Amino acid sequence: MIKRLLIANRGEIALRVIRTAREMGIESVAIYSDPDRSALHTRFAELAYPLGGSTPAQSYLDVDKVLAAAEATGADAVHPGYGFLAENAGFAERVIAAGLTWVGPPPDAIRGMGDKIGSRQLMRAAGVPIVPGLAEPVADANAAVEAAKDIGYPICLKASAGGGGKGIRIVREESEMASAFTQASAEAQAAFGDGRMYPERYLDNPRHVEIQVMFDAHGNGVHFGERECSIQRRHQKLVEECPSPVITPELREQMGEAALQAGRAVGYQGAGTVEFLYSKGEFFFLEMNTRLQVEHPVTEMVTGVDLVREQLRVASGEPLGYDQSAISMHGWSIEVRINAEDPVAGFLPSTGTISNLRLPGGPWVRIDSALYRGMEVGLNYDPMLAKLIVWGPDRASAIARMTRALQELNVGGVSTGAPAALRVLSEAKFRSGDYDTHFLESLDMSEDVLGLSGVAAAVATVHRWQLARRSALAPTAGRREAWTNRARIQHTRYPLPSSSPGAEPGGNQ
Repeated sequence: MIKRLLIANRGEIALRVIRTAREMGIESVAIYSDPDRSALHTRFAELAYPLGGSTPAQSYLDVDKVLAAAEATGADAVHPGYGFLAENAGFAERVIAAGLTWVGPPPDAIRGMGDKIGSRQLMRAAGVPIVPGLAEPVADANAAVEAAKDIGYPICLKASAGGGGKGIRIVREESEMASAFTQASAEAQAAFGDGRMYPERYLDNPRHVEIQVMFDAHGNGVHFGERECSIQRRHQKLVEECPSPVITPELREQMGEAALQAGRAVGYQGAGTVEFLYSKGEFFFLEMNTRLQVEHPVTEMVTGVDLVREQLRVASGEPLGYDQSAISMHGWSIEVRINAEDPVAGFLPSTGTISNLRLPGGPWVRIDSALYRGMEVGLNYDPMLAKLIVWGPDRASAIARMTRALQELNVGGVSTGAPAALRVLSEAKFRSGDYDTHFLESLDMSEDVLGLSGVAAAVATVHRWQLARRSALAPTAGRREAWTNRARIQHTRYPLPSSSPGAEPGGNQ
């Protein structure tokens, strides 16, 4: 069994893993960069180890530093969370070679599904339906033009090693191919170090539907139904729900079996998500995310299964202990990603200091967050600040509950995408379930439409009043120090390694 788990990540996902680990009697180890020294994940974990550095490359993406942290803290397992090194087969191999338990799929499975061209070839061989197109890269734009004659326009040019919406261009006619290919390939080369491209049919009005799977090391696998992730902009999701409003029980069974086929084809173990494009009654394999997904809470809310707990169990070698008949779905769940971005300004990143914070609550409201007042929001890390999740007995109830919860939310100091999510929830087409992956981009996100023009002044007035009230009620310095001493939570902080810039002297901090 795992006894001490290092979480190779930060923010809300690190907190999410820490909480389940604690319930299972597993000690957790947080790692942190210089800007994250006061982050909640470093304060919640039993042990906190500094990596040094202020950027991801200098900290969370530095494999040597992460493994050194595991050794120094006596960790016997590593959970990668999502993002950073979560889908890095080389990192998984290094973890295993160090004698640690890797909470994730085998490196070969990560590698096989990480290459979009290779995964298409694997899925075709496994009998999983793929979008019409090539299953091998093309040499240049001219070769893509020739391939398009058989595939048919519009064409989606995709990076073989792509992800997160990078290295993708839509080509609607032959004259656009040369510039689109050059731009997409250059973007992919810069982002992934691999500029290979392949063409496939572009589905004009698809839905993005994914299936959550879990496999153990004993040949057992189950799926936990589907998630609808079509509310997205530039391939970045904003609102997710479980189940999907258009997937029937019969279709769910077909998609679930296809997802399990996909996992078996690469000898999968652990949690994974198989993503499909759904259009006009047909579904096609898009990719497999070989990790836990950001939107996993909606599946947990509907199925009642703690997916992180299952990850840790199967990583420890335990069998699942149940089959597909044990999985049932009850009610409806919706998740909204609370990102530091300004929807009025085209969803540009927003930076600043969290000056005021009010998180929603009430029945069947869950918030996965690493937010705290005084937190600095910069550009070094992903803009997602929190995830707001609700459950209801049916879809209408879940929409009403999410609307209420978003109205309670207040994150002062930065702009967030919450007004955009409220705009989505209020739309008749969303409420009827009649939407696709282009829905969010079709909405007017102007200040007047979002109802923000009069809100800013009101918020500023309330904030000034609160500051004045706090100042008037502030305790004396002596009383404040006494309260702080009583409330302080003791945990181990390791000093910076002596080789790191700005190293601190030895001894626990």
